[in-house]
Amino acid sequence: MRKIKHIKLLLLFALITAVLSSCRKDPKVTPEEITGISDPDLAQKSSFYLLNEGNMNMNKASLDFFDHQTGVYRRNIFEYTNPEITKGLGDVGNDIGIYGSKLYIIVNNSHQVEVLNAQTAKHIGTIDIVNCRYITFYNGKAYVSSYQSRIEGNSSANGYVARIDTASLQIEKTVTVGRQPEEMAITGGKLYVANSGGYDPGQYESTLSVVDLNSFTEIKRIDVAINLHRVKADKYGDLYVTSRGDSYNIPSKLFVIDTGTDAIKKTFDIAATNLCIDNDLAYIIGVQFSYPLQKNTISYAVLNVKDESIVSRNFITDGTEQSIVRPQGIAIDPYTKDIYVTDAKDFVTPGTLYCFDRNGRKKWSVFTGDAPAHFAFIN
Repeated sequence: MRKIKHIKLLLLFALITAVLSSCRKDPKVTPEEITGISDPDLAQKSSFYLLNEGNMNMNKASLDFFDHQTGVYRRNIFEYTNPEITKGLGDVGNDIGIYGSKLYIIVNNSHQVEVLNAQTAKHIGTIDIVNCRYITFYNGKAYVSSYQSRIEGNSSANGYVARIDTASLQIEKTVTVGRQPEEMAITGGKLYVANSGGYDPGQYESTLSVVDLNSFTEIKRIDVAINLHRVKADKYGDLYVTSRGDSYNIPSKLFVIDTGTDAIKKTFDIAATNLCIDNDLAYIIGVQFSYPLQKNTISYAVLNVKDESIVSRNFITDGTEQSIVRPQGIAIDPYTKDIYVTDAKDFVTPGTLYCFDRNGRKKWSVFTGDAPAHFAFIN
């Protein structure tokens, strides 16, 4: 009798195991989507990654890739290439950059820097940084800005910049800057950091922190304007710094900082949401939102950084700008000089990437992930 009971228990255990095994499924991998958008061209030298931010708290950051030589655009390559990372890329992809053989992705609301192989997009490692924002590189180091705390409260602490060794991927040191630091630029042995206070309406920051790279200490702050965001360096020793304003009475503006004197040398009364500098030309997207009017005013300007003059008030020349709902990202191809503009639309559905030739005429467009915004070129 005891033997029969033992056999029944073994059979029952085997049955339960079989049922559980049949119910268990492998993690679902988001399929890669491939779209041919241009003719193959083996003479092309550059391709690029496009980081899609995804809306906050939706865990929908994603990574796309365009291969110039094949003419193929690939969506969702991170999850396809790294199926073992079942949670995907994370929540809010805020910046991207390539240094050496590695691709670095700032995943803001997941509080981490994702490090990939730049050639294959395979996962290498993760660096934990609370509320990380932007990244830049210099002399074997990566510099990442951080709010230091979650996005809440008007009494938020000053942020910091973390210095990371790009070989070991370890944080070596941090330096305190202003509240809610955003973009950074390096020139003349100094790191310039835009402090925003952007999540503290009524208590905005207005300074640009200056960090000496040798000692890695903040040596001064330059008073510029409220709610700073972008910082881009030209080849003449100047910085182009954007202020987002307050969307009520204080408009967005663009400031030129002389890094020799660390003083404002010129102000442009144009909205500047994002910009990129290619040789002597700065291409500027302006999205000026008005709370009283509940509408955006959009512009596409070109500025000559050598003589500091406005060249054009609209670099899109064929009327395609009428189809763009909410321009977000901009980049200039370093080889073809094509102009790339992303449309984030409503931030919760797939966006669109537009490619224009250097004369502002549309060459092609393609659907992307949600809220496309940040480029990293590879050759």
